[in-house]
Amino acid sequence: MPKRVLTGNIVSDKGDKTVVVLVERKVKHPLYGKIIRRSKKYHAHDEGNEYKAGETVRIEETAPISKLKTWKVIDRVNTHSTPTVSDAA
Repeated sequence: MPKRVLTGNIVSDKGDKTVVVLVERKVKHPLYGKIIRRSKKYHAHDEGNEYKAGETVRIEETAPISKLKTWKVIDRVNTHSTPTVSDAA
């Protein structure tokens, strides 16, 4: 069975080797049809304490590491990249 991979923002990095990642998803209301944001927090393993609050990261499902942690951080998602402009004019 493939491992699930989710993308979210780190809301807390206070625990040792642990970050809390807020993952948001959009669902359609079954009756009214409005698009609603649903969110859930996941505790993820951060071996080197290298990720800080406010960063966008990808997390991957793993075997249970502790009572709350069954996810680990894979990498950062570069959300602040600037587009490259070529001077071919």
